[in-house]
Amino acid sequence: MKGTEQFKQTIKAYLDERAKTDELFAVSYAKENKNLDDCITFVLNQAMAICKEGGCGMTDNEVYSLCTHYYDEDNIEVGKAVNCGVIVNHRVELTPEEQAEAREKALKAYQDEELRKIQQRNSRPKPTQKATKQEVTQPSLFDLGL
Repeated sequence: MKGTEQFKQTIKAYLDERAKTDELFAVSYAKENKNLDDCITFVLNQAMAICKEGGCGMTDNEVYSLCTHYYDEDNIEVGKAVNCGVIVNHRVELTPEEQAEAREKALKAYQDEELRKIQQRNSRPKPTQKATKQEVTQPSLFDLGL
């Protein structure tokens, strides 16, 4: 995997918006020899290099700057594909359909968990009633039988 889908969507949304508002970048963004997957690979390789130097993690602006750099430079070393996951630490807005689907999945997961708890509770063997012990009376040393 070349970064998580959320990471790719976030990068693509930024680049699309930047191309709409920056005519010079729009030209770079439209280059035929450039693509989003190579851009992601370039960013991930740069992030790995930063981690090797002792840091781990990048700000949004650092990531976006690397993306812009990838599209602006014609002769850039992308690097090898990186197999890793990426954590995007900000919220991505869901469409109403995605929200409804997420709500349904959460409700289904909750219902399944509650059903599992009920079934587990009902499948436990019920404690059997033990025969009550008969009280055994021992004669007391002080009982003289009077």
